[in-house]
Amino acid sequence: MVIQKLEKLQSLLNEMERALIAYSGGVDSTLVAKIAYDVLGDRALAVTAISPSLLPEDLEEARIQAAEIGIRHQEIQTHEMENPNYTSNPINRCYFCKSELHDSLKPLAVQWGYPYIVDGVNADDLRDYRPGIQAAIERGVRSPLAEVGVSKAEVREISKLLDLSGWNKPAQPCLSSRFPYGEEITLTKLQRVGRAELYLRRLGWQNLRVRSQGDSARIELPPDQIKEFVFTTDLSQLVKTFQEFGFVYVTLDLEGYRSGKLNQVLTPEVLGRS
Repeated sequence: MVIQKLEKLQSLLNEMERALIAYSGGVDSTLVAKIAYDVLGDRALAVTAISPSLLPEDLEEARIQAAEIGIRHQEIQTHEMENPNYTSNPINRCYFCKSELHDSLKPLAVQWGYPYIVDGVNADDLRDYRPGIQAAIERGVRSPLAEVGVSKAEVREISKLLDLSGWNKPAQPCLSSRFPYGEEITLTKLQRVGRAELYLRRLGWQNLRVRSQGDSARIELPPDQIKEFVFTTDLSQLVKTFQEFGFVYVTLDLEGYRSGKLNQVLTPEVLGRS
């Protein structure tokens, strides 16, 4: 089944002849970049947007992965933090983020002769509340994974088949997703959350979130890791470190990490499920 979908992806990208990939370094866009390079070679270009919501460590990982693939890789600066529609953190914040991204990529694609911009949206993303997808659609961006019907699990399966080193790495959405809707996003808050998550990563916890609300940090880990975390982590040192980062209170979410938890406050009407 996944072999057939891989072949469809290869055929789809080959038909484009030249493609610019909106490449974050996540498992989805990395797979698209890999397949694009395999079928298009130097006619494929991966472009990563740099902003305060991207951890420097994740940017470095994206660079390493692009080098492993062999694809040409460019970096641009985006300026969503200058847009109050974004920093005020409304429920459609992602719309303004992706608008900024693709409004920055489009003129470059035209200038460099790329008729197509493609992203890493997969079939599962279409079933979630993702206002950024609408911004991409409005700008003519193609989503090969979604078009072929490739799920997140299949993205990992195909990535493993193609020997991509990051096939099983956790999803890592932008740092702005760590704040409840309506709480203003600032550079200081993004840096605080980023440092906290990096600290936990360096302790060995990879699949996690540090949710920020006011002066409080709420750590989310997979439910089956919570007990180990409590018993093996120096909690007093952790609290001290988080307070040095600027948090006042540090808590642990007993429900555990669950993808899409930020959206649980949204009504069915907003989610399009009414």
